[in-house]
Amino acid sequence: MNITTSNVNIPNQDLLIQGFLAQPDTKEILPAVIVIQEIFGVNDHIKDVTCRIAKEGYIAIAPAIYQRQAPNFAVGYTPEAIEIGREYKNKTKAEELLSDIQATINYLYQLPKVKKTGVGSIGFCFGGHVAYLTAILPDIKTTASFYGAGISTWCPNENFATITKTKDIKGKIYGFFGLKDLSIPVEQIEQIKSELQKHNIDYRIFCYDNADHGFFCDARATYHQESAKDAWEKVLELFQSL
Repeated sequence: MNITTSNVNIPNQDLLIQGFLAQPDTKEILPAVIVIQEIFGVNDHIKDVTCRIAKEGYIAIAPAIYQRQAPNFAVGYTPEAIEIGREYKNKTKAEELLSDIQATINYLYQLPKVKKTGVGSIGFCFGGHVAYLTAILPDIKTTASFYGAGISTWCPNENFATITKTKDIKGKIYGFFGLKDLSIPVEQIEQIKSELQKHNIDYRIFCYDNADHGFFCDARATYHQESAKDAWEKVLELFQSL
């Protein structure tokens, strides 16, 4: 499917959030998906994922969740980039992240080709954590959360962990983890599973034996093709319900 991409501004009160928008070249009304960045910003990888989703027949958008901390931030995967990306991550606030994703939903609903009956989201790394957090928004119907560290132990600038919000998740959620990922111990994955079960959330958790943190990203040394391929198939299955 042919697509068109553009850089857009997403209004949120007095803030304009930069976003990368990818739309299929069709007049059909389509479901929308929000792509939530890693700590490395809306970089080439995130834009590539956004385009891949659009080619599957969705209107996809990647908002800059570091807009307040670092406009235009987009870097590669060097040790220096990791350090600065983590610094910006630690300056984010849960309430602002929720507000920015809601503003992105509102923006999507103003586009003439977008279905107004709920959206999907997919996030990676810190974006996987943010995707889990923002799954509590009423308009999020499906969430794909990839290797979001700290879900059971931390929430951006809050005194509680994001896992405590599990009871408020509105739609279906899939979680993807690599069992070689030292930043997310198996015990934490089990805590997430337990909490999802406890609150009767519609969920599936996929764990890949040979995958490390960042296994979906083909620009990272930890890319694991077999796991990434399987995870992508699961994501497309999830989004079919949009």
